[in-house]
Amino acid sequence: MPLLLSCPRCTREVSVAAHAGDGSVECSVHGVVAPLARPHQVNFDGLREVSDLVPELPIYLPWPMSPRWSIADFGCVAGRSSATFSVIVGSTIPDGRVEVSVISEDPGVGLGARCAGLAGVDPGKQAEGDVNGERPATYVRIDSRAVPLWIIKNIDPDADPFATTAFAGEADGRWLWVIVRPASAALLMRDDWLLTDIAGIAQDALGMPFGEERASW
Repeated sequence: MPLLLSCPRCTREVSVAAHAGDGSVECSVHGVVAPLARPHQVNFDGLREVSDLVPELPIYLPWPMSPRWSIADFGCVAGRSSATFSVIVGSTIPDGRVEVSVISEDPGVGLGARCAGLAGVDPGKQAEGDVNGERPATYVRIDSRAVPLWIIKNIDPDADPFATTAFAGEADGRWLWVIVRPASAALLMRDDWLLTDIAGIAQDALGMPFGEERASW
């Protein structure tokens, strides 16, 4: 089944670019783009559809997941600059419904900024806190590595400060984003969080709990 396509930098659908002649697609605001591709159904077959488009990229997910949490969404951008994302959904007593999105992307894609509700495309110097002497806000573990992440501040004065907390850093030459909504649920982030590449794991080895809710962004 064809994947659902949209602009990676906004929520608009894409259409075949009128004058490209090569099947390129375009957004009415952002022009010709490599589209964000999502499966019609969030299940193991849909995960395989997505991972087959970008076999060289990891699809990171916090794993193992806490009880009663589920995988809500995933997808990719396959182009000269590529990206993958996954979303898990659960709840906590103080925060209610909580959504955690993990994005791995090449510079210039803009998917992480879209998810976080930020202007611009990349986190830039904010995700290189060591340059300014700022300590990382937290770490996540990928394989045996501890990857530092910094909080990315939204400079838009009209942005809702309670909507999200965005963390970003660099892993394997790509931006790594972990975006938590609502912002108060950022207290879930711990230095022992393990991000696992689920793209190459067999279904029976993982026992993935897929859910019915899609990402809200």
